[in-house]
Amino acid sequence: LAFASIAHICRDVQYGWLIRNMHANGASMFFFCLYLHIGRGLYYGSYLQKKTWNVGVLLLFLVMATAFVGYVLPWGQMSFWGATVITNLLSAIPYVGTSLVEWVWGGFSVGNATLTRFFTFHFLL
Repeated sequence: LAFASIAHICRDVQYGWLIRNMHANGASMFFFCLYLHIGRGLYYGSYLQKKTWNVGVLLLFLVMATAFVGYVLPWGQMSFWGATVITNLLSAIPYVGTSLVEWVWGGFSVGNATLTRFFTFHFLL
C-alpha cells in the first residue's frame, strides 16, 4: 500500500515527483550541514562544554532515527530489508532485546504495523 501511494504521488499528482525528490534531497542536504556543524564544533573545541555537546549528540541520534524511518516509508525491497536488519540489532540487548524488537515491529515480523509506527514517528519528529 505504501509503495503504491508513493508511485501515485510521483506519477499522478502534479509536481508530486518534485516534492518527493526535494524532501529526499533536502534530508541529504540537512545531514551535510549537520556534519559541517559537527566539524566546526570539533575544530573550535565546543565539545568541552559537556551539557551543550551532549544535547547536540542526542539531537544527532534523533535526526538519524528520523531519517532511518523516513527511508523505510516507501516500503520497497531495500526499505523492507533495511528495517528488518536494523531493527534486529535491538535483539542484541540482553534480557529485553527480543521483546523490544517485537514491540517495534508490532508483531513477529516487519509488516504494516511496523510501517504505521515508523510513519507516526517520522511525522512527529
